[in-house]
Amino acid sequence: MIIQVEDIRDERLDAYVRLTEVQLRNRLEPEKGIFIAESEKVIVRALDAGYEPLSLLIPEHRLQRSAALIERIETDFGPAAGAAAEDAPGIPIYVAPSEQIEQLTGFELTRGVLCAMKRKPLPTMESFAHDAKRIAVLEDITNHTNVGAVFRNAAALGFDGLLITPGCCDPLYRRAIRVSMGTVFQVPWTRFPGTVEDWHESGVETLKQLGFTTVALALHDESVFLDDPQLERPEKLAVLLGTEGEGLSQRTIEAADLVAKIPMRDGVDSLNVAAASAVAFWQLRAHR
Repeated sequence: MIIQVEDIRDERLDAYVRLTEVQLRNRLEPEKGIFIAESEKVIVRALDAGYEPLSLLIPEHRLQRSAALIERIETDFGPAAGAAAEDAPGIPIYVAPSEQIEQLTGFELTRGVLCAMKRKPLPTMESFAHDAKRIAVLEDITNHTNVGAVFRNAAALGFDGLLITPGCCDPLYRRAIRVSMGTVFQVPWTRFPGTVEDWHESGVETLKQLGFTTVALALHDESVFLDDPQLERPEKLAVLLGTEGEGLSQRTIEAADLVAKIPMRDGVDSLNVAAASAVAFWQLRAHR
C-alpha cells in the first residue's frame, strides 16, 4: 500500500529517522526487535531468508525503479484473500520527497530504499553448532564495518556460522548489514548467552563441550602459523577473532586449544580484523 508522505517529521517514519538502534531493538518490538535494511539487493536477501517487512521508505525519484520490489512485497505480504482492505491493508510503502530525505544526516538513501523488518529469534548454541564444521567467534568487536566485512568473508569463503559475544556490536545494525551486502541473512549466527563476564568465564569451554577445537588468532609467543598441520586435523574448528587494537583477551587466548598467526613480512605485525579473517577463513576452510 503506497502512502505519500510530505514531511520526514511524520511520526510514521520514526523507525527510519528518529529512533536509535537500541530503541529499534527494544522499544518497538520487545520480543524480537526491528532492524533497518538498505538497498534493494539487501532487502531481497532478507526476504529470501524469511525476514518479515514492516514498512518501506522510498524517495520519489526511486519509486519507478523499485517497482519489482514493491510488487513482491505487495504479493507476499498484501491483504489476505477475501479480507477487507481496512482490515488488512498490507505493508505500508512510504514515499517521501527526495529533497526531504536528502536532509537526513546519516540517513541519505544512497542505495534507494530502506525497509523496516522484524528480527527473528536467534538459534540456541546447541542448534547453531550442531552441523557446523567451521565457525568464527567475534569477541567484543565494536566496529560495525568490520563486523559486516567478516560476515561477507565468511559467506564467500565457506564458513558455516558466526558466534557473536555479548560485547560485540549488532550484526543487524544498518551499516553492518550494508557492508556485508546482506550476507548477515545468509550466514547462520547467534549470540553467546549471558554477559561479557559470562563469555570470558566459560565461552571457550562451551565451544569445546560442543565439539570444537578452538584456535585463537593472535600474536603470541606460542602462536603457530596458519598452515601448521595441527590446524588441518580438527573436524570442527572455531576461529576466535578479537577487536581492533587490543585483539583477543588474554583469558580467551589462554583458554584456546591453539594460538595461530598469519605469516607476514618483517615490519608488519598484524592486519585489520576483517582482512585477517579473510586469510584465516581461506586457509582453514573445511575440505580444502
